Amino acid sequence: MVTGASRGLGAATACRLAAAGFQVWAGVRNEEAAARLKALAGQQSLPLETVYLDVTDNASVNSALGVIEQRTGRLFGLVNNAGLAERAFFEDYPEQKIRQLFEVNLFGVMSVTRRALPLLRANGGGRIVMISSIGGRIGLHCLSPYSASKFAIEGFSESLSIEVKPFEIAVSIIEPGIVKTEIWDRQKRVLPEARDRSSPYYKYLLPLEEQVDEFLNMSSLTPADVAARVVHVMQVARPKLRYVVGRRAGLTLSLRKYLPSALFERVYFGEIVRRMKKGQSENPTSSALQGGAA
Repeated sequence: MVTGASRGLGAATACRLAAAGFQVWAGVRNEEAAARLKALAGQQSLPLETVYLDVTDNASVNSALGVIEQRTGRLFGLVNNAGLAERAFFEDYPEQKIRQLFEVNLFGVMSVTRRALPLLRANGGGRIVMISSIGGRIGLHCLSPYSASKFAIEGFSESLSIEVKPFEIAVSIIEPGIVKTEIWDRQKRVLPEARDRSSPYYKYLLPLEEQVDEFLNMSSLTPADVAARVVHVMQVARPKLRYVVGRRAGLTLSLRKYLPSALFERVYFGEIVRRMKKGQSENPTSSALQGGAA
């Protein structure tokens, strides 16, 4: 079962698993997404079915997993992919939005996993894959609630892996760098509150978003790359706990591991702060982010 399979990483993962021979249950939130995914699966003759799933709604979670339980009675793999990522400085981030993000990125993952575990045990073992991020290992600017939720996923996954090991269930965390999906479209990724000119952080936002655009342009990482790693986890005899996807992500984490902490922080976080200040002095009144400004 793949959650958040309507588009992007989830859709690519669901199709890649089906192409590898797995019977896939793709969790989607609306009929339009279901129709789109069914059409794609039909074109390629993939063994893929859709189930309606809102990970923040316990009734929906029970219903979706109930369909699988009634049809097969068991489950080999669960891919927790559903998630939110919206950018704003923390002080500008609405409390309600933070709670919504945690409902999807953490509590929704826990809810689906809890409901799936009896089906994984009934199978005699299996796999749980958590789609995390490099932001679950290192803090990301303008994504503090997102990073907090992914740090929590890392801890949850480590603990869970110990608890379910006696049942031959392996837990793996996938940690991609920036993947080119529609979630990173600037107008979608930046919250309206972050575009408010009265915010003390507004003058710093534009240079940081330009940096994100630069990283996106440089990134060669695609949803197919992440999907391929998920398929590997499902097929390998002894999957690892963590898999980093993307050269830039791997390099950053290696530097974090081997450089003295003070040096890494000065280089990595210092560069972000320097860019903020440089952008402020060069273009303090830019309106490039003003689509839908408060």
